[in-house]
Amino acid sequence: MILGNGDVGEAEAGVIDAADFVIRFNDCRSYGAGGSRTDAVAVCNTGRPAKAMLGSREWRAHPGVVSAGEIWSVRDPEKFAAMRAPLAVSHPELDDFCDDYTAEFSAFCADTGKRHVVIDKAVHEAVDASLSAFAPSPYVVPSSGMVVIAEVLNRYAEAEVTLAGFGHVGWEWHPFSAERQLVDSYIAAGRLKRLGGKTLVSSSQGA
Repeated sequence: MILGNGDVGEAEAGVIDAADFVIRFNDCRSYGAGGSRTDAVAVCNTGRPAKAMLGSREWRAHPGVVSAGEIWSVRDPEKFAAMRAPLAVSHPELDDFCDDYTAEFSAFCADTGKRHVVIDKAVHEAVDASLSAFAPSPYVVPSSGMVVIAEVLNRYAEAEVTLAGFGHVGWEWHPFSAERQLVDSYIAAGRLKRLGGKTLVSSSQGA
């Protein structure tokens, strides 16, 4: 079960908590109405979201973060280091976007007995390649949600993977329209399903 930060129906909490493995994002906004089981928290480990989480006592004490056995860093440090110079030209306002906090998340995991997973840049690049089929408008990076979906489909190829809380809207420099089409193609192919089969509602994975 992969839970974005959009709305999740309270009636679905029991289904979510009954899953074998539940992944939430960043500040676990899906926690509560979207159940409480949290096996992994996928985090933006660069830029402002990373700095905010690591500096927040509330984040560190959040019951979802506390109960998670794994923290997944969605941004390969090598990939984002290579992006810094081009972004300085194309998007100078994103001057701290590639600031890397992977080591700090590793230290947090070591201190709290969690496994730290860093999603390899090959997954990010495979998502870029898959998105290209849908002619996305110029974008900076895929959303964390899309990278995690790709990682789960790779890592748990035989699993039944269900999404909730994904609306494919949010930060302007994620290719959300193409991501929606890519997710729809995975659903059509039987690789994913949406909880309740509903059209999913507002989600932002953040910058």
